[in-house]
Amino acid sequence: MEAGLWIFGYGSLCWHPGFEFEKSLTGFVKGFGRRFWQGNTTHRGTKDKPGRVATLVEDKDGIVYGRAFEVKGEAALPYLERRECTLGGYLSILTHFHSRDGTRNFPVLVYIATNLNQHWLGEAPLHSIARQITECSGPSGHNVEYLLRLADFMHHHLPEAHDEHLFTLEILVRARIKELNLCLRTLMGNREFHIEITEDDINPADNEHDDENNMLRQDSFQYISRVPPKTLRCLKM
Repeated sequence: MEAGLWIFGYGSLCWHPGFEFEKSLTGFVKGFGRRFWQGNTTHRGTKDKPGRVATLVEDKDGIVYGRAFEVKGEAALPYLERRECTLGGYLSILTHFHSRDGTRNFPVLVYIATNLNQHWLGEAPLHSIARQITECSGPSGHNVEYLLRLADFMHHHLPEAHDEHLFTLEILVRARIKELNLCLRTLMGNREFHIEITEDDINPADNEHDDENNMLRQDSFQYISRVPPKTLRCLKM
């Protein structure tokens, strides 16, 4: 069992934790599915036009990949309490984290939203969710940035992960951006985030794809998803 307090991130914490940590590992939790069913009025939306952000919903056969952080210092928990709970409407639970290589399994604190909080939006057709994400922004930036940076993190650091909900939304949002002729750089805030992953958690086999990935993206938010052509034709991209 790992010593210290660990936090599991599956949304913006993956690419923008905002607090000090000793180290981080990529991996997954079981028994959940990631869904963009939580509304947000303080970070990625407003009271008049709430954005959509990720939460975890119970799914006995589900696996959600993300990033676990070993907390450093005393400032992290109050920061997360305000960011996730006070402003975001989330609550905290304990579950078990499994490292990517399968050698580690330890308790983590996870922030989730339920249908009992005031910001809950719930299930909706994916095209409707994509349209809402494309139209909303808040004090922390555009809702598009939240979605695409999360998808990019998954493609780059956890290429073996399958998340149909997340990746379908990524495709639909990119298609809508193209359809509306929107400026992607403006939507992304024209900024970069440094992602530090612990060295011993990096899979050497990932390096085989580095050249290919670098050709596909000229910057971190222009990743071209490797989606089967049949899927793309169905979505009329």
